[in-house]
Amino acid sequence: MDIALRSEPFATVEADALITYVFEQDPPICGVLAELDGVLGGRLQRLAEAGELRGKLYEMTLLHEPPGLTARRLLVVGAGKPEKFTGVELRRLAAAALRYLKGRGLSRLAFLPREGQRDAAAAQAVTEGLLLGDFEMDKYKTEKKEGSKAVASVALVGWPGAEVQAAVVRGRIIAESQNFARELINEPSNRLTPRVLAERAAAMAKEEGLECDILDEKKIASLRMGGLVAVSQGSAEPPRLIVLRYRPAQPRPGAPVLGLVGKAVTFDTGGISIKPSEGMEKMKYDMAGGATVIAVMRAVARLKPPVEVLCVVPATENMPGGRAQKPGDVYIAMSGKSVEVINTDAEGRLILADGLTYARQLGATHLVDVATLTGAIVVALANVNVGVFGTDDAFTQQLLDGAKVAGEKMWRMPLGDEYAEMIRSTIADLQNVGSGKGGGAITAAMFLREFVEAEPWIHLDIAGTAWLDEAKPWSAKGATGVGLRTLVELIHRL
Repeated sequence: MDIALRSEPFATVEADALITYVFEQDPPICGVLAELDGVLGGRLQRLAEAGELRGKLYEMTLLHEPPGLTARRLLVVGAGKPEKFTGVELRRLAAAALRYLKGRGLSRLAFLPREGQRDAAAAQAVTEGLLLGDFEMDKYKTEKKEGSKAVASVALVGWPGAEVQAAVVRGRIIAESQNFARELINEPSNRLTPRVLAERAAAMAKEEGLECDILDEKKIASLRMGGLVAVSQGSAEPPRLIVLRYRPAQPRPGAPVLGLVGKAVTFDTGGISIKPSEGMEKMKYDMAGGATVIAVMRAVARLKPPVEVLCVVPATENMPGGRAQKPGDVYIAMSGKSVEVINTDAEGRLILADGLTYARQLGATHLVDVATLTGAIVVALANVNVGVFGTDDAFTQQLLDGAKVAGEKMWRMPLGDEYAEMIRSTIADLQNVGSGKGGGAITAAMFLREFVEAEPWIHLDIAGTAWLDEAKPWSAKGATGVGLRTLVELIHRL
């Protein structure tokens, strides 16, 4: 999709449809809409007076052959209450408008912002929304959705300046990288095994100029990554450890080295502690954390920040084969700590523990891990917020502030010594699930905390937010790529 700034008046822009939006306010027809209404001969005002243009969020009003406009249609999207309208709503509104028009077979669009929303941040949000809204999970459909075709171009009307052009480029990089993550997450597990994921990551790294190291099962065993070995041993598919590194051409003196660690269980049956069959097909998304941090590296390679970033992704299946680990087994993690396996379906923390240890060995000074880790975080936060756990207040606040700018909802969860006591084993250093009832997301985070030392560390539990069970006005069903925009913003802040 071509997205370009256009300097001519909105009335003369050629397009299949011109998009703008109306707020739920009195009067609704004001500012840019008043200018537009003047060209239309008062048509918008009459619709508002008749109650057909109310500004309700995502309410679509499509006018055909609007008088005074070169565009063949005008789409006015409800934007809700102006006091609640932020970059989050603008991004989603742009995505919803594109999806609405794309479904009607329109391919040349134009977007007209409202007054006060013509800065670089707004242009970036709209660019991201357009590209994210254009994504579909129909790769394996032999017949595409009737009436829908690819959007060829969107003209951004009324945004001036080189700064805005740079924001459009940045928005494209971020959105395309998020869609890269979504594409990986949506892949069926028979088509995206640990080895294939490693190949896809390596191909991306080569294309983008990133350093790449893929560790096979022999190297993983030689490094004594006991958690990754234990989880993978039940599968006929061998594990892989994916390492990507970005080194800036001109590093900022004293800048941190950010280590991103992503869980990539390409299919999770639960192992011997097998999951119920209902919904198990969705467990292909259990590699969403790994896909997200790989995609972050794609964005970093193109944005070129002056800080070093490395990415460690342990990739495996969790299967109930004859060699699978069993409840009650004890293994030794890469760090040297012993772990009693109480439940083989709590496998993500086992491979992340080795990933965190290896990232520290590679020189990471700050750590963020991303994982579809627990059903307990869904109980706590539903599918609305990402669960955030952090050991360093300043570093964690940087991420939370970045999440607000990126438009991703995140909520900080507690950590404490009381929870650490719940993962003490009677026969080993640790057990992989907490004793007693409740707090499952917290005890999982406390388990991971055992494998970091003085480094500032954040754990993102994306189990409730990495997948949409139903399509939204602004998004297709399936993988969301959540966390990518926040991590890119965090790197910018670092």
